Amino acid sequence: MASYPRLRAVLMRVAQSVPVVVGVVVISFLLTRALPGDPAAYFAGAAADEASIEQVRVALGLDKPLIQQFFIYSADLLRGDLGRSVSSGQPVAADLAKRLPASLELTLTALLLSCGIAIPLGILAATKPGSWIDHICRLLVTAGVSLPTFFTGILLIYFFYYLLGIAPSPLGRLDFIYLDPEHVTGFYLIDAALAGDWETWSGAAKQLILPAVTLALFTLAPIARMTRAAMLTALSSDFIRTARAAGLSSGMVLFGYAFRNAMLPVVTTLGMVFSFALGANVLVEKVFAWPGIGSYAVEALVVSDYAAVQGFVLIMALLFVLLNLIIDLLYTAIDPRIGFAAK
Repeated sequence: MASYPRLRAVLMRVAQSVPVVVGVVVISFLLTRALPGDPAAYFAGAAADEASIEQVRVALGLDKPLIQQFFIYSADLLRGDLGRSVSSGQPVAADLAKRLPASLELTLTALLLSCGIAIPLGILAATKPGSWIDHICRLLVTAGVSLPTFFTGILLIYFFYYLLGIAPSPLGRLDFIYLDPEHVTGFYLIDAALAGDWETWSGAAKQLILPAVTLALFTLAPIARMTRAAMLTALSSDFIRTARAAGLSSGMVLFGYAFRNAMLPVVTTLGMVFSFALGANVLVEKVFAWPGIGSYAVEALVVSDYAAVQGFVLIMALLFVLLNLIIDLLYTAIDPRIGFAAK
């Protein structure tokens, strides 16, 4: 019976997210119409006359009043139709479904890499404040915040591809000598592993290393800083002194009590970092010619491709809403005292 209140609370969370998504749809629609330039003139061509431009404008539906355009767009959304990209000629939903796995694979790999370094480093820095480990943590945090992702990416390409020659060419998800794995999830590492094609898996992993490290250096800083701060707060708490006085082992005190209590702000930071990383990987995708939704959105913005930009913003909003729901669920898993009923 306890599962019914939790399910009801989850459904309430989803219902509360609906106004957010509606607001994103309205704002993205209005902002895309405020973009400079005339997409009809762009797609008609430089040599087109006014009649040709007007024909393109009618074909794109831009001749209708703004409010009518919005209602047509909303009705299409309710049918699951995100429109057709005038730059690629394909449905926006198909374009996003093709490119989203590339962005998610890059972002999730970078987050796993940064968490594998930042969380242990933050814990060690908190247990030994003022030590050389603490100074390294502060140095990495400062470097991660200060260095732009495009500069870090170009620097890594220069050293590991141009000078040392140990990295593959930064031109997409796979080198030209490999064939794309059979599409199952869209994640090349997973699809190649499912097919048992370890040569392609190795090629995809090599292509992923430099862009993932570039993005990981950006995401590492806030995670390490929050882990260190949360652990310092937890280790100075009364319950930690009580646990030590009770004769519990240092490992139990550190990980069973201090780290578990420090996980709440760290999980919150992870959610924010994931959202920032999806935005920051636009530059990373451009530097490494990574065919993700970030580069797709930039190309759509350049040509004022309304449908593509609106589809990108809507997908990002849905990902953000889903991420917040997952964080709420993780809160109750980490600390059962934080229940849905209390919120």
